[in-house]
Amino acid sequence: MDLIANGLNILLALGTIGLGLFGLLRPVQTMEYIGVAATDDTGLAKSEVRAASGGVWVGGAIGALLIGSPVAYVVLGALWAGAAIGRGMSVMFDKANTGKPVIFFAVEVVFAVLLLGINLPALF
Repeated sequence: MDLIANGLNILLALGTIGLGLFGLLRPVQTMEYIGVAATDDTGLAKSEVRAASGGVWVGGAIGALLIGSPVAYVVLGALWAGAAIGRGMSVMFDKANTGKPVIFFAVEVVFAVLLLGINLPALF
């Protein structure tokens, strides 16, 4: 893998970690930012934000950095693509077609396209 591709992979993984850390370390602020609230005091809402909006992204990106292969970065790209698919469905079916959902969708698509575009060719 060439130097530019490797550098982009590392930057995208670090960006993923940065975004994931916000959900992992600041679940209440994350919930406020995205407009969701806990409906009970079990801690499940914060737990879910820490796991799904934080830990999954941090763990996936750290794994990609540690493994450092195109396959690992394809998996990270697949995570981003999965998020984009889910968000895209929400944009289409849930009328979440303005503001933050559209911006989040765009970010997810960019990360997915870059990671997959850089690394899939290296697998063939």
